[in-house]
Amino acid sequence: MKLIALIYFALSLFGFDIGGSTYVTRNTVDGADVLYSRATTAAGSARFECVRSTSGQCHYTVYPRTCTTDRCRSGPIERFALANGDSRQVPGLHGFHLCVRADGGMPGPDCEPAESLVQR
Repeated sequence: MKLIALIYFALSLFGFDIGGSTYVTRNTVDGADVLYSRATTAAGSARFECVRSTSGQCHYTVYPRTCTTDRCRSGPIERFALANGDSRQVPGLHGFHLCVRADGGMPGPDCEPAESLVQR
């Protein structure tokens, strides 16, 4: 068992993600969901699911993992919208930073609206 853990650790040092991760974005107002989204990753593939959004769509902006501040120069890897209840599988997606919104506004890499980044 320790050997397997050591192998997983060694692979993670080189950027290989053996295990999976789940990202949940949930925004509520007065106890009601405004946005509820789930994303899961496993073996270099990501599955995005729009559980519920008051606008009828979840808007996804996917940035590289290392791009988390407004000083990041690279643009998003992917941008797409899903209707309530829909999901999308994206193969070959390794190490990302996710921003999810109920509206179609373009967030910056720190997930703040791009308009507020200009005002800074």
